[in-house]
Amino acid sequence: MNAHSGSGHGHHHHHQAATDIDWEVMAAHLESNGELQLPVLRLTAARLRELLGPDREVRRVLDIGSGPGVMTCVLAEEFAGAEVVAVDGTPGLLDRTLARAERLGLGSRVSARHAELPGGLDGDGAPEGGGVGPADLVWSSKTVHHLGDQQGALNALAGLLRPGGLLAVAEGGLPMRFLPRDIGIGRPGLQARLDAVHEHWFDLMRAELPGSTPVVEDWPAMLGRAGLSGTGGFTFLLDLPAPLGDPARAFLHAYLTRLREAASELLDAADLRTLDVLLDPAAPEGLLLRPDVFLLWATTVFTGVRLPR
Repeated sequence: MNAHSGSGHGHHHHHQAATDIDWEVMAAHLESNGELQLPVLRLTAARLRELLGPDREVRRVLDIGSGPGVMTCVLAEEFAGAEVVAVDGTPGLLDRTLARAERLGLGSRVSARHAELPGGLDGDGAPEGGGVGPADLVWSSKTVHHLGDQQGALNALAGLLRPGGLLAVAEGGLPMRFLPRDIGIGRPGLQARLDAVHEHWFDLMRAELPGSTPVVEDWPAMLGRAGLSGTGGFTFLLDLPAPLGDPARAFLHAYLTRLREAASELLDAADLRTLDVLLDPAAPEGLLLRPDVFLLWATTVFTGVRLPR
């Protein structure tokens, strides 16, 4: 199994009831997720360029756990002189990445590499040795948390950097918000209870991963332990006010549909009834028709630099 950003990013995807996620099935949702996040992804890529500094020539960029390649293509646009390699364990998502790059006129600089994570990162840094090769920038969004040993994964990612190169991982952030506290049906505060459902399933998903290792998720400290310096983080906010457009509503409807499957044993009957109304495409109080649906979503990126030897 491998993991995705969807946008790469921002890439937040969320987890379905079965904690083993079928990424091929999720492909369209991941791509729509990424496209909603495009304003944030572009800001993020520009910030990464700033962090690398004006004198740094970026020749090769890796997008690890690239999903359908939305961020892969944003990185190719931002770093116009670089080869950008999408690395993922799901062939169907890599196919989407290459098709997207062609549509955007980036096909000559975007390539795809099938690799299971984290094992596919090894190979002494040389592509011919089975690894993905070195890079000036390594980006990974919402992927490390799908790997049992998160510190080990960061160590491997840091090991791909050329001296002076930058590792950036999108992890953490805040749960997205899309409904008022009181929506006029059911008990107020539904989103907070849905957050608890999501946290429960996230814990189950992590516990079931091969080699699952608990770690204090202090990402700057973890990047420091991976041998990187100048560690820090930044957050960008996707703010789509009500009334929300159709693509964002469709994305939220798909998200809530999967959460409804996960929530059936974790929410009371009243909350389940409320969810069913929200998911009813014909209900005026439903997610697709009600006027007060918005999308507010914080994405946090943690960074560190490999010091020149």
